[in-house]
Amino acid sequence: MNPIKSTFLITIFITISFGAFSQNKSDEKAIQELIQNSFDHLFSNFDSGKLSEFYTEDFILLENGEVWNNEIIRGYFEKALKNEDRPTRTNRFEFIETKVEGNRGWIAYHNFATISRNGEVIREIHWLESATAIKTQNGWRLDMLHSTRVEND
Repeated sequence: MNPIKSTFLITIFITISFGAFSQNKSDEKAIQELIQNSFDHLFSNFDSGKLSEFYTEDFILLENGEVWNNEIIRGYFEKALKNEDRPTRTNRFEFIETKVEGNRGWIAYHNFATISRNGEVIREIHWLESATAIKTQNGWRLDMLHSTRVEND
């Protein structure tokens, strides 16, 4: 093979490989941000109007032995919003691993919630969670989340 042609092909291969790696890192970060933002908007603010910004239409949450879908989550939010003295939830995440293959991704992480009222911490909760996401025309959306409570940190 011609040395110029060979060098050109190697350059193309390296460029494509780096671009794919860079895109995966960008998608991994997007999925991590999706987790953070979904909990901040949904489970801290109970904003059911934003469900479609974070979840697919067929999203399911496996939570403490129960299966929740978007309608159950909406009902949970409606009930929570009726409590005028509801506490504040602050979310923190420690990401274990995030993988992306094409338009599918999965993530494993620790989820920490600090529940407070009037500036006083009343409860701290820790979950070990995993989620799957799909890249849609509107960006990444979660289609499944599995949550396991971690007791006695």
